[in-house]
Amino acid sequence: MNNKEYFFAVDLGATSGRTIIGSTSDGKIEQEELTRFNNNLIETGGHVYWDIFALYLEIVNGLKVAAKREINIISIGIDTWGCDFLCVAPDGAVLRNPLAYRDQHTVGIMDKYFDKVIDKQTVYSKTGIQFMNFNSLFQLYAMRENDDSALANADKILFIPDALSYMLTGNAVCEYTVASTSQILNPITKDLDTDLLASLGIERGKFGKMTMPGTVIGTLTSEVQKITGYGAIPVVAVAGHDTASAVAAVPADNENFAYLSSGTWSLMGIETRNAIINERSSELNFTNEGGIDGTTRFLKNICGMWIYERCRNEFVDAPKTHAELQAAAMDQQPFRSLINPDDAAFANPPSMIVAIQDYCRTTGQMVPQGYAEIIRCVFDSLALRYRQVFTWLKEFADFSLDTLYIIGGGSLNNYLNQMTSNSCGVTVKAGPQEATAIGNIMLQAKAAGIVNDIWEMRRIISNTVEQRVFEPQDKELWNEAYENFLRVINK
Repeated sequence: MNNKEYFFAVDLGATSGRTIIGSTSDGKIEQEELTRFNNNLIETGGHVYWDIFALYLEIVNGLKVAAKREINIISIGIDTWGCDFLCVAPDGAVLRNPLAYRDQHTVGIMDKYFDKVIDKQTVYSKTGIQFMNFNSLFQLYAMRENDDSALANADKILFIPDALSYMLTGNAVCEYTVASTSQILNPITKDLDTDLLASLGIERGKFGKMTMPGTVIGTLTSEVQKITGYGAIPVVAVAGHDTASAVAAVPADNENFAYLSSGTWSLMGIETRNAIINERSSELNFTNEGGIDGTTRFLKNICGMWIYERCRNEFVDAPKTHAELQAAAMDQQPFRSLINPDDAAFANPPSMIVAIQDYCRTTGQMVPQGYAEIIRCVFDSLALRYRQVFTWLKEFADFSLDTLYIIGGGSLNNYLNQMTSNSCGVTVKAGPQEATAIGNIMLQAKAAGIVNDIWEMRRIISNTVEQRVFEPQDKELWNEAYENFLRVINK
């Protein structure tokens, strides 16, 4: 390998993970995937866990692959999903694999917390975070109520990217963007809220020092150096929450945009300087999560391609490729069957197909039959739900929303991209697909002093990625469909 220097990015999702190397030169980014691996849930003893040791081993294996190729690594950065955390003992040992957010121990726990501890409105006013039962606040409360032995004996509580960085460096931090997903962080003070911590009986010291994206955490331990063959490479706190890394990679040239990070979840939002916490944002269950360079990601979670993928896994006679399946769906008559993608019925049903059909039957609509009609229903409904959330964002933003950037894996779906442009009545720019990895790499470049701020990062990204542009079509048709969608979901 030549003497070119690379950043080593670890991008972990809820089903799989990757290690990637990236570099910047001539105002552009180059990247290459080194390894890809499964992130398997472990079900045992009535609970669902993440295998933190397997993830650590995959990071080490990625470094060993890089070492074998004599790749010169400048630094390492890790991004993951939010909310989940690891408990660490006083002697530094891991106290059991971390519980996964899909574990059932938090079912019904929110209402119990609001009734017994702190009321719902107070929690929102302190955090500005949307209410989901797997938020760290409720996970910790459930563990406390269940006399969880790992929590009872914890000296440190580390969110997943911080936990893996700790295993690599021995240094414990609390990275800001991933901490902001917990519903414990106060976006005004930019630290964990003392009242909420007290309600859990947890001292602030059990969490690491609050650390902003682009900060060096430490260097590889002598143990990891020996295993991988590398020296004391710095580990950087990137935007540890994967969505924060993805939004950092939006290739915008001004602030007049909204974004849609499209994957298993669709996260639609705007980037603001200050948190938006008021009665209206509470009513609509919007969330304020940490961004980079002091920004706030004001957004709403939408159940995205999860519904599509679940249906696709159930079909026995459908085309195997996305392109064929989606083309078949586009041949169907539009708007005959609509669902609210965020209805509780679609959270994790035994059969997603049956759940869709039952919803349509209950709301007095045509019940879709066959893979093409079902996927058309899903795509129509997602595009119309995007319009609803986009309309709310325009209400909150104190600037015009001229462009909607679609990033992440879902940005490859040109049919849904066009439908989203039609539905929202806005120019859509799609790409980059690899937004999370690119954001991770660019934040390492910022830590290395190669770029200065978010806008310089975005200029480089814009010079690198090829964006597909979609302009609104069929305005009256989509206006009529939206009115029908609102009638259906309000029945």
